[in-house]
Amino acid sequence: MALDSKQCEAFLAVVESGSFEQAAVALHITPSAVSLRVRGLEERLGQPLIVRGRPSRATHVGRQLLQHLQRARVMEHDLLAGIMGSEGGGDAFFPITLAVNADSLATWLLPTLSAVVQRERIAIELLVDDQEHTHALLETGVAHACVSAQPHAMRGCMAEPLGRMRYRLVATPAFAAQWFGPRGITRTSARRAPAVVFNRKDSLHANALLNAFGLQGNAYVSHYVPASEAFIAAIRLGLGYGMVPELQIGDAIERGELADVMPEAATEVALYWHGWAQQPPRLERLAQRVMQAARQLL
Repeated sequence: MALDSKQCEAFLAVVESGSFEQAAVALHITPSAVSLRVRGLEERLGQPLIVRGRPSRATHVGRQLLQHLQRARVMEHDLLAGIMGSEGGGDAFFPITLAVNADSLATWLLPTLSAVVQRERIAIELLVDDQEHTHALLETGVAHACVSAQPHAMRGCMAEPLGRMRYRLVATPAFAAQWFGPRGITRTSARRAPAVVFNRKDSLHANALLNAFGLQGNAYVSHYVPASEAFIAAIRLGLGYGMVPELQIGDAIERGELADVMPEAATEVALYWHGWAQQPPRLERLAQRVMQAARQLL
């Protein structure tokens, strides 16, 4: 049984745009025509593929089909780019969407990607999310690959260890003296001192205080600063204390610019590269470069 190309095109458009109406605009047909094509594909496969809603999203079976169709589209694009290149059309770029956590993007990832992206003529789109959530962007078909804290590979994908990012709970010496004093951080002072947290998905700071003092996240005030450079800047300016990657602060503790306010709170986050088991050559070469470099740096 062969898949109908127009039905698959309509299915892809709905999932990627999030609505039948937007899919209709993209395909230059009516929403009812989009609905008929998707319904025909569902009847052909004997499975519901889309949960209708705002936004519309793929079912479990729909996600499997989505990954297949996106892989086929990327493989076709790479093939055509290669053929065009061999005939003199070498200016074609190969688009890749990569989901990453902000701390990797701010520290080791871009220097790792730069050479291979230029050499392979890749047009890269980076989607930033918490390391616990980038995996979902691959699962839903938004990304072609991701850096994630999730160790388990999805069906049809592979997961390879990259290494570990080590985080330390730091503040300026002045902040530590003001809020924690000579006794250091205690349960009482942790309830009073403002924290700097990346966003509401970020659980590193909350886990450290929960493990040490049994404090829930609503037991203390938090500043939310969802950008890596601004996050460390907020801590350096004395707005609060927070969990920062060692790669980002370098030797700031040794120079006395920052203080480790609770050494036992140091945390290592294991990172993994997730991608399709069968990848187009340029995506495979990019993945190999990332894995090689990460294992040296992390």
